[in-house]
Amino acid sequence: MLDTRLAAQLRTHLDKLVHPVELIASIDDTPGAPAARKSNELLELLDELATMSSLITVRRDGTDSRRPSFRIARTGSPIGVDFAGIPLGHEFTSLVLALLQVGGHPPKVTDEVAAQVRALDGEYVFETFFSLSCQNCPDVVQALNAMSVLNPAVRHVAIDGALFQAEVDERQVMAVPSVFLNGQPFAQGRMTLEQIVAKLDTPVPPSARRRRSTRRIRSTSSSSAAARPVPQPRCTPPARASAPASPPIVSAGRCSTRWASRT
Repeated sequence: MLDTRLAAQLRTHLDKLVHPVELIASIDDTPGAPAARKSNELLELLDELATMSSLITVRRDGTDSRRPSFRIARTGSPIGVDFAGIPLGHEFTSLVLALLQVGGHPPKVTDEVAAQVRALDGEYVFETFFSLSCQNCPDVVQALNAMSVLNPAVRHVAIDGALFQAEVDERQVMAVPSVFLNGQPFAQGRMTLEQIVAKLDTPVPPSARRRRSTRRIRSTSSSSAAARPVPQPRCTPPARASAPASPPIVSAGRCSTRWASRT
């Protein structure tokens, strides 16, 4: 699924893994179902990643209701991040960073921000709807992934809206990235990790409670969590099939997009 040059670069990056990582796939194997075809594509990608490091293994016994999806989990630890869909296109770097960070390579954030994330108390379940062609989405996906690695009380799933159109319609997602916290709308558009943590100082759903801190983090315009360790992949035609039918319209850090029907 990945071209030779990109695969070689990826192997180099995966040498930085410290802890064993499991890729736990939740798939649909119903014969003839559209989700079954995409599940096969996901398994092909995960199996290819597993060949690139002895610390990566693939499991196919995931129980997530969204299919195809997978969890990147640190073996024997609650630390992990989730993807619903196949994170190629602009989200490929998000996948690489998630692998590295779950595998023990520390996120590149300041000590102050890391301390604020680790101090979050309660239950924080973030869901981010993205499009594979959205240039603003990776910043948000990578920031929330880094938070879930720093604090197991934070969980994040990045959702490819093209594959979960019914959920997009139900939640009335009109632009990406769109972030929900504990099932409620939280934010829309590009945000840095610092801005997300600062926003948590404002009222949030009751199940997401935050310890009082001595001061509020200032929002900044830069985020090292959005670093790009590898170039964008040249995907095979099946991988590109997840992209929207038409380019998104970028405005104020948001992409207004209509996803192609997956039926």
